[in-house]
Amino acid sequence: MANNTKIRRYYPRDRLAQLVVGIVFILNVTCAMAFICQPQKYMGGFEIDGVQGRVMVQAIGILFLMWNATYPLVIDNPSRHKALFGVILAQQAIGVFGESWLMISLPAGHAALQATGLRFIYFDSAGLIFMGLAFYFLMKK
Repeated sequence: MANNTKIRRYYPRDRLAQLVVGIVFILNVTCAMAFICQPQKYMGGFEIDGVQGRVMVQAIGILFLMWNATYPLVIDNPSRHKALFGVILAQQAIGVFGESWLMISLPAGHAALQATGLRFIYFDSAGLIFMGLAFYFLMKK
């Protein structure tokens, strides 16, 4: 009886990609769950309140979960899912540019909203840089 079990080999570049994408994924899901489960803690940062504020923050949390639905496949096997990894990078870049555009267009007098926007820009920029480097090394032969 032949053993048809394939042994998957992981190279250091795969492990690097798994680590980096995994860290960003965990941080994103943690943030999403905080927004969903404790929206009142974050409403002030968006300068919103009441039922509308609660629902809006929870909706942002749900969007974070949607955004991260692609991460597990890349974490499982980065070399096999390079195209999906590229999609993750595109999503991250859209986030950074979109958040930056919102920050630039924000009128004066919104310190809490500006601080929240900057946190998103810093985090997403760091994620883009580190995941971009991991993708670069993954693509290198």
